[in-house]
Amino acid sequence: MRKLFLDIETIPADESKYEILKEIHARRLKNHKSTATKPPETFEEYLESTGLDGSFGRICCLCYAIDDEPVVPLYGDESRILVEFWKVAEKVDLFVGFNVIDFDLKFIYQRSVILGVKPSRQLNFARYRNDPIYDIMWEWSKWSNSRVSLDTLARAMGIPSSKGGEIEGRNVAQAYRDGRLKEICDYCVKDVEVTRALYKRVTFS
Repeated sequence: MRKLFLDIETIPADESKYEILKEIHARRLKNHKSTATKPPETFEEYLESTGLDGSFGRICCLCYAIDDEPVVPLYGDESRILVEFWKVAEKVDLFVGFNVIDFDLKFIYQRSVILGVKPSRQLNFARYRNDPIYDIMWEWSKWSNSRVSLDTLARAMGIPSSKGGEIEGRNVAQAYRDGRLKEICDYCVKDVEVTRALYKRVTFS
């Protein structure tokens, strides 16, 4: 069985989407009383939140490793990143990641649709199973709401964490604006390495 370990780093929407986003933000502020959650007060805060939304956010780096092979970073043009990813995806049996069901793989699918990059396969996102997607976060919690972070679980297992450096998920957007793409990819590579180590521990493999 060929396993693919993956992680992505995402950033907010491109400037070309600002006018559309301003309209959406204004409408949400106006109608927020009829919705469950209130949107961010400022457009800047709303813009930052798009980095977690595949509709407008973007993938700036995607890293993967097949089995015990070295981690491969994909960065640059987002469409090219997705094309390369789906080529690799054709040849693997199991997709392994941390919170990949609710974030990474979902985001990849959404960006593929937005950019017109046809996925090479359709993955089953059904919950309470670990094939073809093995989500370490959900497997650890046994599908309860007691979520754990990658950093916390790595430390519990005695695995060197990828966190604690200058770049972490919360400041990737600023690092990207500062032109620090290589450092972002280095951080993403470490996340994949930690993910692979965790998978081996929780599966006794």
